[in-house]
Amino acid sequence: MLTSMAVPLARYRVRRDKERELRYALREIHKAIDDYKDASLTGKIETKIGTEGYPESLEQLVEGVKLLQSAEGKKVKFLRRIPKDPMTGTFDWGKRSMQDDPKSQSWGGQNVFAVFTKSMERARDGTPYNEW
Repeated sequence: MLTSMAVPLARYRVRRDKERELRYALREIHKAIDDYKDASLTGKIETKIGTEGYPESLEQLVEGVKLLQSAEGKKVKFLRRIPKDPMTGTFDWGKRSMQDDPKSQSWGGQNVFAVFTKSMERARDGTPYNEW
């Protein structure tokens, strides 16, 4: 009888922990994207035409971008690493560019404006994780 009560509680705890990790990972990536955009707007880094000042890829946030004011060619990095998606267990995030539809599940490839999990599961409140 105790076992039958413990299993649902353990599942709930695992799901809650994954949701917390997902929120943290999304917050970390979106902050890096915002920091990149701010550096672009203030003229600290060079931006390509057509990207609207957003990074071209998540890897660019990790590899870094050359500072324009640096004579030594210093780079500024916005992420230490790309966080793992706790829902899918991979480092493959869904991306949206500035030009994509806000509900789109495909990426146009122009820039990275937002990220989302590729999991099709629903949260405890009924909302899909990929809409977080």
